[in-house]
Amino acid sequence: MTLRINDEAPNFTAATTEGTIDFHEWIGDGWAVLFSHPKDFTPVCTTELGTVASLKPEFDKRNCKVLGISVDAVSDHQAWSKDIETWQGTPLNFPLVGDPTLEIVQQYDMLPADAGDTAEGRTPIDNATARSVFLIGPDKKIKATLTYPMSTGRNFAEILRLLDSIQLTASEGVATPANWEPGEKVIILPSVSDEDAKAKYPAGWDQPLPYIRIVPQPGRDG
Repeated sequence: MTLRINDEAPNFTAATTEGTIDFHEWIGDGWAVLFSHPKDFTPVCTTELGTVASLKPEFDKRNCKVLGISVDAVSDHQAWSKDIETWQGTPLNFPLVGDPTLEIVQQYDMLPADAGDTAEGRTPIDNATARSVFLIGPDKKIKATLTYPMSTGRNFAEILRLLDSIQLTASEGVATPANWEPGEKVIILPSVSDEDAKAKYPAGWDQPLPYIRIVPQPGRDG
């Protein structure tokens, strides 16, 4: 099953380093980031998990939970978490799903259906495509996806920026331009009429092209 933006994120029940969870129930009425790893004790993923642990307060501020998943058993995760804390200096402070049967990574189209039903004997290269990030909204729908090669560590500052943009656009009827950072100007969505835009932005907007209307970020100066 190919997953696209606005598809419902597949639900699952799984063991994690913090106990068994039902994914949709665990998300609750907030946001979630699900990010996957091809194998425990891999170097790039070790740096990523430590980085996310250090950034967890930033995700918390955005009402966003973080869930990691690796295609190994929870017992392996618990041993791996000690290495993560030793190397990165921050203990694992979010749940890490065990998926030794490959069921979840197959549900999320990160491995093909014919990949089998066990992580036993599989190398990181066998699972190389299990390197995805899914940003999921309170409605349990996928809002964004990113997939990285094993050799490139993921930029979680960019994932926070993406989350900021998606949360803003969900509530304010705007879009964010290239390289936007929180507090910078935004674009009124084409679906918003000039009449409705005038009601919200009585000071007007810049219009460098007929189809681009630029305004300060709602709720922020400048």
